[in-house]
Amino acid sequence: MAEVIGVVDVVTADGKAEEVIAAVELCVAKTHAEQGCISYALHRDNADPNHLILVERWSSQADLDAHLQSAHVADLFTVAGTPGMLAAPPSLTFATSLGLGDPAKGNL
Repeated sequence: MAEVIGVVDVVTADGKAEEVIAAVELCVAKTHAEQGCISYALHRDNADPNHLILVERWSSQADLDAHLQSAHVADLFTVAGTPGMLAAPPSLTFATSLGLGDPAKGNL
């Protein structure tokens, strides 16, 4: 099966970034231990401290689907869904690499 890459783009409300980061941190260790998790890494925009980007890599769509049904993801969505926590709804994109060019550089 093809690997799946996920990009979750989040803009927190002013003053809420650290709370969202703490909620993601609670999810990270459990996610890293999940079957099929290749990477699950939170990033902060260098120009906007309220802009967070989660990049995840899964061995298969089935592994990603299981992750999305987990209790720790539900807990994360509960925190992120708290009124006033986010400036806008998060954007979630899941994709499969086309693997163009050098295989070591054309894939995450």
